[in-house]
Amino acid sequence: MHVVITGVNRGIGRTLTDAYRARGDTITGTARDGSAQLVLDVTDPSQHSDMAARLRDQPVDLLICNAGVYLDKEQDIDGYPADMWAQSFAVNVTGVFLSVQALLPNLRVAQGKIAILSSQMASHTRAPGGSYIYRASKAAALNLGRNLATDLRDDGIAVGIYHPGWVLTEMGGPAAEITTDQAAEGLIERFDALSLETTGCFETWNGFPHAY
Repeated sequence: MHVVITGVNRGIGRTLTDAYRARGDTITGTARDGSAQLVLDVTDPSQHSDMAARLRDQPVDLLICNAGVYLDKEQDIDGYPADMWAQSFAVNVTGVFLSVQALLPNLRVAQGKIAILSSQMASHTRAPGGSYIYRASKAAALNLGRNLATDLRDDGIAVGIYHPGWVLTEMGGPAAEITTDQAAEGLIERFDALSLETTGCFETWNGFPHAY
């Protein structure tokens, strides 16, 4: 199986890469810092074009849209500058769409799958306040995934959206609940189970449906 993962330089992306390689899958990893096979800043359309040209007609069985930022973690109500909104949406939403768009021919050849990492913070049923930009961008990514699932069904491409858990990463912080190994193991099970019957799902890393 050929798996393309964005944002593999650290955290869940790196652990997913290691896990897929360990089980014998072919991995194409991207990172904007040049530490992966492909350099990809997901906000840059020209770099998406370069990625598509590099992969040409290689089938992609699974695209994992993992790259993301949480820039407003320390903001209070008087903060949240406009450029922080723009940068966050460029990575967390537009970056997902550009990744899908660039590799759609490869996904169509394989009748592959798309996994979008969102967050429980995208759910409108959880509104404890704060983190407005991150919550809004992850909600937009969830909405994007749900609509892609509708439009790509006839191509045989299933789309799933996932809460990866509160993970011990630079983004998740030291108080998080699970390790990257636990998150990756659960997510891979979810991705393996994704099908046209479950396309459009919003699920937790450990297999529970998540409220929208």
